[in-house]
Amino acid sequence: MTATAPDTLADGIAGSEASLRKFLHGLPGVDQVGADQRAAMLATRSIKTTAKEWALDLAIRMVDLTTLEGQDTPGKIRALAAKAKRPDPDDPTCPSVAALCVYPHLVPVAAAELKGSGVHLASVATGFPSGQVPLDVKIADTKAAVTAGADEIDMVIDRGAFLSGRYLEVQEQIQAVKQAAGAAHLKVILETGELATYDNVRRASWLAMLAGADVIKTSTGKVQPAATLPVTLIMLEAVRDFRDQTGRQIGVKTAGGIRAAKDAIRYLVLAKETAGEDWLDPDWFRFGASTLLNDLLMQRAKMRTGRYSGPDYFTLD
Repeated sequence: MTATAPDTLADGIAGSEASLRKFLHGLPGVDQVGADQRAAMLATRSIKTTAKEWALDLAIRMVDLTTLEGQDTPGKIRALAAKAKRPDPDDPTCPSVAALCVYPHLVPVAAAELKGSGVHLASVATGFPSGQVPLDVKIADTKAAVTAGADEIDMVIDRGAFLSGRYLEVQEQIQAVKQAAGAAHLKVILETGELATYDNVRRASWLAMLAGADVIKTSTGKVQPAATLPVTLIMLEAVRDFRDQTGRQIGVKTAGGIRAAKDAIRYLVLAKETAGEDWLDPDWFRFGASTLLNDLLMQRAKMRTGRYSGPDYFTLD
């Protein structure tokens, strides 16, 4: 397929609700049975010991270590920042995670702890997790987080607007937040558990990418179902096809409910087999998680020492 510049594709359908609707509803429909079956088939793939060691380290490097609770405190953020930098203090060969993800008001605390570490600092903004706040509040939220030190912004789309068919409104909000984020990478959360159909997941993925998202993300982790293999498959197909058409590569972040190392490896297999090896990199694939990191560390320690450490061996998040 002939590559089309991203701006050319976006410009061709911009500025009109009718043209945007025509494009999104003209996307190929998702074969729900086929998507479920392919995701289930890929989940049965096994990998050899040496590949598993590599996969565990890669998964750790892809983790956005996340805490988004009402009881979050500066002390908790400092502890998580230390863990993000050195997930296993007893093993200097263990890689750092990709990022630490916190609420906007705790960004200054995290920024001070992560400075110079190479670990990214992400902040949920734009009225997380509902997205039901005025646009000027979303923009102010984003600018404040970036000014405080966040270099990644996780925004939530207005699912009410999307499900009502107000696609142009959603697109313009993403574009405004992207502009407010400046040089920070923008991850757009679709909240797939509220989108009802796989076709909507595909449309929302394309809408976010056309609006300038650097990453499309499954979920806030506050709504069930959150991340699932079939939904992630559809999003990976979308970023693959988007790059084929535009030449621009978009990342995918899967978040919510991924707690075991074996599940993380299934997502890595899914990414490789669906989008390709280019996505097997923390710049292009992430896990939004808290407890997942502990299981990855336990499995890694077992492969290194031959002994299985209990969950209390690593700090609880």
